[in-house]
Amino acid sequence: MTADPKTVSPPIRRLACAALALAAAALVLPAAPAAAQDMPPLPAAIADAGEIRVGTKCDYPPEGYLDNSGTPIGVEVSMAHQIAKYAFGEDAEAEIVCVTGSNRIPALLGNKIDLIIATMGINAEREEVVDFTNPYAWSSSGVVVKADNPADTLAELEGSTVAFIKGAWQIPYFEENYPDVKMLLLDGVSDSLQALMQDRVVGYAHDTPVLMSLVANNPRIRLMDESYKIGTRGAAVRPGETEWLDYVNASLDRMAAEGLFKTWFEEYADDENLDVKLAFWDMSKKPAE
Repeated sequence: MTADPKTVSPPIRRLACAALALAAAALVLPAAPAAAQDMPPLPAAIADAGEIRVGTKCDYPPEGYLDNSGTPIGVEVSMAHQIAKYAFGEDAEAEIVCVTGSNRIPALLGNKIDLIIATMGINAEREEVVDFTNPYAWSSSGVVVKADNPADTLAELEGSTVAFIKGAWQIPYFEENYPDVKMLLLDGVSDSLQALMQDRVVGYAHDTPVLMSLVANNPRIRLMDESYKIGTRGAAVRPGETEWLDYVNASLDRMAAEGLFKTWFEEYADDENLDVKLAFWDMSKKPAE
């Protein structure tokens, strides 16, 4: 499936075109899926517990959200379950704990979960308190506004109020580059979208992929032309848990080699922008910052 260029915002088209050009320029042979015997040993503490507790988002489709019965589903939720399957067999599932941008690290450090897979960008401040895996996805950032708002540059938001998710990496970017933008810090995606629809803010700043999903399902909003802050996303463990970090890294490599990310996106985010979304999960397509 190929994204219709009319449905994808200009900055994302540019990123996607650059990514596809890079891919076409190189012949990359896919890695063979890692066999079970190639996995590093499971840490004794995890093996003894017999389960894996993973913090995921539950309001961030398609990565993590609740189905009609209230069960967490999504791409990153599936990643959590897959690590449990590698560890304990095909019938195993992870224990999913819903987390937010502001409480996911405290939940990990407080031993309420064993692993964060929750749309968490890798940055120096977070690296001081958690150990990140290798990046498994990259992203740009964007801002959605109401469809009738003519603003297309971040500078046009100066003096206005914009919604941000607490703990999001877009916050320090705006603090440094657009200090006159007023910030409304909220707990989740649904709160931020509601603030926009109620005109409590003029925009909502977040990761481009999730904003694309919102725009695809809501004709009353649109993605501004200007994108910013390209970064990478990783899972996180407590500092010093080297064996566990090695196991999660091997699991992520194995998922990618087995083509599972594409399978999960087809299940949870199969729309006209599927190929563009998948490009964010191919680290070889990440453009230079």
